[in-house]
Amino acid sequence: MLMFKKLILLSLSLTHTFTVSATVIHKWVDKDGVTHYSQQPPENTDSSKLYSEDIEQKPIGFIQPKVRESNAAVQTEDEKNAEAIKKQSSEQAAAICENAKQNLNILTSHSRLKNKDEKTGEMVSMREEDRQEQISTQKERIKLFCKK
Repeated sequence: MLMFKKLILLSLSLTHTFTVSATVIHKWVDKDGVTHYSQQPPENTDSSKLYSEDIEQKPIGFIQPKVRESNAAVQTEDEKNAEAIKKQSSEQAAAICENAKQNLNILTSHSRLKNKDEKTGEMVSMREEDRQEQISTQKERIKLFCKK
């Protein structure tokens, strides 16, 4: 029981010994327009005083991401062009679709491909980056021109 009283007395005395002390923060803008904050006042410059207890603290940690609005209604230029080709000639759209499927099949089933160099006319090996770019291009063409 005596130990309990000492513990209560100690906790009460500790709560009264901690006082809130505000730190003075000096704020000023230099000749270049840069805002500075410091606990020491600047020399030869006027500064405003801020007190740390008056500054609202921001929560630290995870900030929930904002929900994006759906952009489903917005058509890209490629989608508009594909729609125009489909309306103008369904046969041409079907040919583009078939061509894209064949190209994608070749690009995905073969890793060592050769292209004709436009400048020299020589056959050169296709780099992996170019192959991957062509795969994504053909997938996009399939998405645009093939009926679902």
